[in-house]
Amino acid sequence: MKKAFATMAAVVISAAVMTACGGKVPENTVHSIDDLNGKKIGVQQGTTGDTLASDIDDAKVEKYNKYADAVQSLKQGKVDAVIIDSDTASAFINKNDDIELLDEGFADEEYAIAMNLDNTALQAEINTALDELKKDGTLDAIKNYYDGESAGKNKFTPDANADTSKGKLVMATNAEFPPYEYKEGSDIVGFDVDMMTAVCQKMGYELEIENMIFNSIIPAVKSGKADVGVAGMTVTEDRQQNVLFSDSYTTTHLVVMVRK
Repeated sequence: MKKAFATMAAVVISAAVMTACGGKVPENTVHSIDDLNGKKIGVQQGTTGDTLASDIDDAKVEKYNKYADAVQSLKQGKVDAVIIDSDTASAFINKNDDIELLDEGFADEEYAIAMNLDNTALQAEINTALDELKKDGTLDAIKNYYDGESAGKNKFTPDANADTSKGKLVMATNAEFPPYEYKEGSDIVGFDVDMMTAVCQKMGYELEIENMIFNSIIPAVKSGKADVGVAGMTVTEDRQQNVLFSDSYTTTHLVVMVRK
């Protein structure tokens, strides 16, 4: 699946997720969604997977600050499964031949941009920009660079002469979520970064990125430390009590990763 992720996310998915030396790793016992009952499940803290795993009967949920640590624990036998976004899972699987996905999907998700509850003006601006990017094909082109038959080709290039007269728009993110946001050297890159750069160009802003743990993103938006939160964030009823969301900019799926 999507072999281009192996190159684009190589910095994130490195030796940190190689199986630890010594000790026999237990055989996989999770072959269907029903097998998750009573198992140890790894999740990234604060994600939708974290919430949904808590509803599984008798499951023990192990929470990690980044997916790479959850995957490492799976490989070492410390957890029985990991609930993870399908695109992110592909990036890990392309670098590790001892993990795989269940054939069953776990849940569908709509990703959107979060902003302060009072900032309806910004919400309207962003929705207008997203609509234009959908209609002119830019959003599909960005997605296809990271996910699809043309993955790795025709990367989005920001307009060097774009209007930035409105100043900076600060985006809070968690750069541990390839292909949506991850690090290449000291740079934070990914689908969400390209998408928000295109959105900012439409609106007349310069994009500034603040990297933080996932659970800090909504508090940063609520406090005004960041203007928007963009980190593969699913729209949920609980989150809507704390932030506004833009229209959805992509649809993805939660899946279950296990040892082969």
